[in-house]
Amino acid sequence: MRPRAHAGADSTPGSIAAAVLIIGFGNALLSDDGAGVRVLQRLRFELADSNANFVDGGTLSFSLLCSIESTDAMLIIDAAELKQAPGTVRVYEGIAMDTFLKSTRRRTVHDVGIIDLLDMARLEDCLPRRRALLCMQPDRIDWNDSLSDAVERALPTASRQARELLQRWSTT
Repeated sequence: MRPRAHAGADSTPGSIAAAVLIIGFGNALLSDDGAGVRVLQRLRFELADSNANFVDGGTLSFSLLCSIESTDAMLIIDAAELKQAPGTVRVYEGIAMDTFLKSTRRRTVHDVGIIDLLDMARLEDCLPRRRALLCMQPDRIDWNDSLSDAVERALPTASRQARELLQRWSTT
C-alpha cells in the first residue's frame, strides 16, 4: 500500500483536512453537464482558506489517478441521472457511492470513467478510505454554456451539502 496522509491529520475544528481531494467533473459547454465543475468553482471560493486540493476533472478520468494516490478522502461532484426533479442533489458515500455508480443503468456521462478510475485505485491499493459522490439531477444536456434555471438554483444547496460532508470528515 502506498503511504498517504490521513484525512483527519492536521485537522482543527472548523477546518477542512489538507488531504481532501475535491474533483468536479463535467463539460461546461454542455449546459447542466457542467454542474460538477460549477460546484467545484463555488467550493474553491467558499473554502479558499482551506488546504483542500481542488481539481477540475472536466471529462478526464484515468489521468486523475496520481491525485487519488496521495489522498485518503475524496469528493467527486458530477451531474447524474437520479430520476428526480431537475436540480435535486444527492450524496452517496463509500459503498453507497460504489453501488450507485455500478448500477445497471447509466448514471452520468462520465460514470464509466469514474468507475474505471475507482477500479484502478483499488488495483493500486490506493482507493480513498473516505469517498463520496455528490450528484445533481440535470434538466438539459445540450450545447449551451449556461446551466438550466433549476440546476443554477441548486448550486448553493450542492455547495452547502459538500461543505457539511467535508466538515463531518474533518471532525471524525
